[in-house]
Amino acid sequence: MRPLLPADPAAIGGNRLLGRLGAGGMGTVYLGRSPEGVLVAVKVIRADHGADPAFRARFRREAQAAAGLTGRWIVPVVAADPEAREPWLATPFVPGPSLAEAVGGYGPLPARTVRILGVRLAEALAEVHAAGLIHRDVKPGNVLLAPDGPRLIDFGIARAAGATTLTAVDAVVGTPGYLAPELARAGGPVAGTAGDVFSLGCVLAYAATGTGPFGGGHAAAVVFRTVHEEPELGSLPVELREAVAGCLRKEPADRPTLAELTALLGPDPGGTDHRGADAGGVDPSGTDPAGTDPAAAGGWLPAPLPRIIAERSTRALDLPAPEPTRIDAPEPARPFTRRRLLAAGGALVAAAAPVAWYTTRGPGGRGTPGRERNLPVLTLGLQADLTGPGRATGQAHERGMRLALDHHNARSDAAFRLALRVADDGGDPQRAEQAVKELIADPAVLAVTGPTWDAAVPVLADACLAADLTLVLVSVDTPANATTLWRTACATRPNGEGLGLPVLHYLSRVRISRRTAVVEDAANGAPAWQVTRALQQSPPAQGTVSVHRIPEGGSDFAGTVRALTEAGAEGVVYAGTSPQRAGELARALADAGFPGPRVGLQHAMEPAFHTAAGQAAEGWVFSALFIDPSAASGTADFAAAHRSAHGEPPARWATEAYDAVGLLATALTGLEGEGRDRAGLSRRIFRTTHQGLAKAVAFDTRTRALTGDNLAHLYRAESGRFRYLGRYADVRTDP
Repeated sequence: MRPLLPADPAAIGGNRLLGRLGAGGMGTVYLGRSPEGVLVAVKVIRADHGADPAFRARFRREAQAAAGLTGRWIVPVVAADPEAREPWLATPFVPGPSLAEAVGGYGPLPARTVRILGVRLAEALAEVHAAGLIHRDVKPGNVLLAPDGPRLIDFGIARAAGATTLTAVDAVVGTPGYLAPELARAGGPVAGTAGDVFSLGCVLAYAATGTGPFGGGHAAAVVFRTVHEEPELGSLPVELREAVAGCLRKEPADRPTLAELTALLGPDPGGTDHRGADAGGVDPSGTDPAGTDPAAAGGWLPAPLPRIIAERSTRALDLPAPEPTRIDAPEPARPFTRRRLLAAGGALVAAAAPVAWYTTRGPGGRGTPGRERNLPVLTLGLQADLTGPGRATGQAHERGMRLALDHHNARSDAAFRLALRVADDGGDPQRAEQAVKELIADPAVLAVTGPTWDAAVPVLADACLAADLTLVLVSVDTPANATTLWRTACATRPNGEGLGLPVLHYLSRVRISRRTAVVEDAANGAPAWQVTRALQQSPPAQGTVSVHRIPEGGSDFAGTVRALTEAGAEGVVYAGTSPQRAGELARALADAGFPGPRVGLQHAMEPAFHTAAGQAAEGWVFSALFIDPSAASGTADFAAAHRSAHGEPPARWATEAYDAVGLLATALTGLEGEGRDRAGLSRRIFRTTHQGLAKAVAFDTRTRALTGDNLAHLYRAESGRFRYLGRYADVRTDP
């Protein structure tokens, strides 16, 4: 929540305004207090949109679409004036985030919560359909999470079943990714109830997994996948698959009815019937005097959402009425009240915009004892491949960052809270370009971490530079002149040359090799030439280096081994990126009886290496730029927290992504008094030093390049796995 601006009105339609809940291209949503003293959300449309007759007709339709709808899980409109110069709606204030905010900030919801969500949204849609309406825009942003259950909002494009649309001819109405396939084609069939069922299935998949079942990216690509491809439900909990998969069937007639969906989900995992005060003792107003509903106390939502909702409610109730910022202009028409609208047969449904997250300082913070201080919420972005070929790395980034957010937000001395917005680019160039545009367009996003695949770096770096937005590069390789090309690009891992230092250390201090052979393999793209150059410039043990190149498509590893043996090589370095071909080289060296040390790079540290090499893999040592927190010192708590949250140890780069959040939080903390915004952060970040779990992160303030020693690690292939030996400078003996 933000304070009112000098140009904001003091009141609208008799509702005293207290603050800003959100603002966008369509208008502004304010928190207000009605003449009766009730907190309301007042949605005000910009005058230029109100001047458009087609838009005003749509807004008027929103004020008429939900006539007679009073269901518990639907937010009513208590006042409105569609004819004002700046049309507006007022709805009861719901002190909870949208589903999109909750999942984006705190991750997927538990299966039980998703089941309750599905049952109650099905009940809301049943009421909509019983009134002869189709919602047509069921999506995460139109679902608010309240302590006692969800609320369905925004009937801006709802219309009567079978009615013609007011939109342009051949226009597709709805949100890609949540739009039924029969409606995703311009000129398709008239919207029906099965379309809302399909959208609800997409919403439940998003709530349970954090991503839509048809991915993200450009709208046209999402629509294409919706129409022609099967949904991605591999990460969906087993107990939800039958219900969600049924909703997502391509043919409308094959989808379950809302009643059938409720049966598949529960019915009502919340434990009670919520159809009215005469069904289970629950009052339709939203209260639960009998105390029979476990969700009424926030029990349906996972931590920390109930606490945040409670804090938001407390802060809203404590807000005093501000002094007028300017005198209201007379309203051109008498605003509608709920009584007038009901009398006219038109009960309104709110289009309350998602409100900004905020929370408070926990006990122990400075301030009045027993009273927590409200804190602003700052949003970080993550762009990652979460559904494509690099999904393992993308997931590691997201998990590491979310654990860092949890750790920061739990601190009693935090000056602000952090939230996360995630964009999945699927490892696709077009989706990457669109995803970063969406992150940049969100003014709340102060920095972006990502991407998680090398080829996407220029696209993101160019876009972030133009927006003066900090881009934190965690796992990707970057050009040596990256900081010169992109002033706002902050690389927290060394470039390819950094992989050469552990190799040099190992072959000079641990297993001495005075004559070292480097095998450059051009398969899978360019070889690791930076490592070759580093070893040629500083040969291990001050000896010599010979380079043996295998061209792309070449497979004569036996001939290569003969050549390096004839050159008197005492140690071998595989400077390639293919795990399988590294395994083939390992076999050729073993067949030739090569006794010296054998070293590879992190690119080859994959199961395919062990598969291809067999017993010849034993004893190979690998240079890597990521830490193993399950084996390193000082990272046990992080590894335990990750295992507790996800049931498995942290994957590669999870720790480094965790540290990226710590770096950003440290920089933002240092901006106190300077303005915590994009411009301030993009300059402060390079003046920030952060002691992370994986390494100390610091930069040369002149070149903005990463500085420091011992930034890389050594691993050893043993018994089909890669054993962590330690930070390379700490490794003195070979087990």
